[in-house]
Amino acid sequence: MTYRRAAIPALVGGLLLTALLWWAGASAQALHLPGSTDVIGGRLAAELDRWLLPWSYEIPQALPLGAEPSGGTTGSTRFDGTRYGSLHRTGMQIRFAAVFVFFVPGALLLVRRLPPVRGRVTAALLAVWAWGMVAGMLAVTASAPWLIASMGRGSYRLLPQLASVISSGRQAVAVTALVAAAVTVLTARITARGAGPLPQNIVPARAARLAATVGTAVIALSLVVLSYQSVAASIQTLSPDGGLFAEPGELLRQWMLLGGWGAPSGGAIGDWLLGRAIDALLLVVVWVALRRLPLLLTRATVPAMAVGAVCATVIGLLASQLLRVPTDRYGLLYGPLQLFAHVGNGIPAALTFGLAAGVASALTLRVAVSRAETAERAVSA
Repeated sequence: MTYRRAAIPALVGGLLLTALLWWAGASAQALHLPGSTDVIGGRLAAELDRWLLPWSYEIPQALPLGAEPSGGTTGSTRFDGTRYGSLHRTGMQIRFAAVFVFFVPGALLLVRRLPPVRGRVTAALLAVWAWGMVAGMLAVTASAPWLIASMGRGSYRLLPQLASVISSGRQAVAVTALVAAAVTVLTARITARGAGPLPQNIVPARAARLAATVGTAVIALSLVVLSYQSVAASIQTLSPDGGLFAEPGELLRQWMLLGGWGAPSGGAIGDWLLGRAIDALLLVVVWVALRRLPLLLTRATVPAMAVGAVCATVIGLLASQLLRVPTDRYGLLYGPLQLFAHVGNGIPAALTFGLAAGVASALTLRVAVSRAETAERAVSA
């Protein structure tokens, strides 16, 4: 599919995702109306408010306009509520603009290299959905400094605050990105009509399996090695002395860990084995996706493989998180929304290691295919 044909669905999906997130954020104010808690319940209203507030222009109640920042006043300096409110609005404007800016290039690449035609519709839908969640996370990250500054304490524990902001708002993105992905794929199917036959990649099975194994090994580095309890604790407690960028442990944890697990201790061995089986599901999903990706792409370029690996990692992460839902005793106790409170965790790590896995898989595939072609020519000669 040409760039011109692929640009239309990418732009439509980006505009829709931005609009849906804006609408979701604006709907948060309805939860504060008198009687809303009587209709849906106080716990449910509080949980929905926590999901939607990161996308709302509403000033958080933790920092009311006209209040003093933490630490009180210094001399005659007082907190200017208007100025900090402007910072909050600027941060939200950057957030919504960044959603569109980050979504469109990835969706354009996916629609062009993975057009949603017969045999590729499901893969394209899942890939665009996953990229929508990545775009939401990147938008939250890009706008985080303004929103942290609007709280009146931007210089205090900056990196831990940044880690906390990055992990917010993911539940709303998961839902809205699915809707935007469906519309993007539907639009792409319309624009793909009359585009002519698509090129078919011929990839040796052995080369595809080797490339998928190498890429999955990169993902396993985060899921198995870095997420192991003792290693994760070392990352979490990494705190160089002094400076503005002290205490990076929490931020590194956000960007490097896909999960968290350790040796069985103090609990039922069955629960531990179930947790490890769920972790294994993520690796299986990634391996199968990377194994199929060179065949689904119209051209297995490094950028396409890298973005595809990111999407495969996010989908595997979502599959493992959804599989944990029936085993979450606390979620069953506190209500249906609590079951999905952890959906979307680990996307920064999925982006980081997914890109590395895609590049490693693409390079391995090129070397393996080149060797296979050389060996075939030698035999035929």
